[in-house]
Amino acid sequence: MKFTSTRLPDVVVIEPAVFSDDRGWFMESFNQKRFQDGLAALGLPAPRPFVQDNESSSARGVLRGLHYQLAPHPQGKLVRVVHGAVIDVAVDIRRGSPHFGQWVAVELSAENRRQIWIPEGFAHGFMALTDEARFLYKTTDVYAKSCERAIRWDDPAIGIDWPTSAAPRLAPKDADAPLLADADTF
Repeated sequence: MKFTSTRLPDVVVIEPAVFSDDRGWFMESFNQKRFQDGLAALGLPAPRPFVQDNESSSARGVLRGLHYQLAPHPQGKLVRVVHGAVIDVAVDIRRGSPHFGQWVAVELSAENRRQIWIPEGFAHGFMALTDEARFLYKTTDVYAKSCERAIRWDDPAIGIDWPTSAAPRLAPKDADAPLLADADTF
């Protein structure tokens, strides 16, 4: 596995080794020790253990996010796409961070098999780029509705460059989410 820091140093792109032949291919999608060692090699702490796996399916133009959870159930997320493609975004929402309000985007697809590690303290969202995108992610804490929060996907103070000129398809909670300046953050 190859671990690469992004312009937000705590957010990491992970590229698995893929072994292919005329029968198909094989890859190790997760290995706890390699994951921790890869983060440590970048000077990052090991996250809490993963406790929940989630899967979603989205049609082209669906935008989910920017989501996060506050204490006592903050979540780190290890995300990947197993069908189709998305643009995946992480936003630093740690008020004391030198990167507060900054974002990074990575294309994740079934074809490139990339994963992205988004630690606690970051809002997360993605937009489906294909007719269907199936998204899998591991979390370091369980879903807790009382801790769930969202930030507007189009907050001008953040300035995410989403790959669309048309309005995305949003859930009501995402359409009505507050701006970063008005949000509960870390």
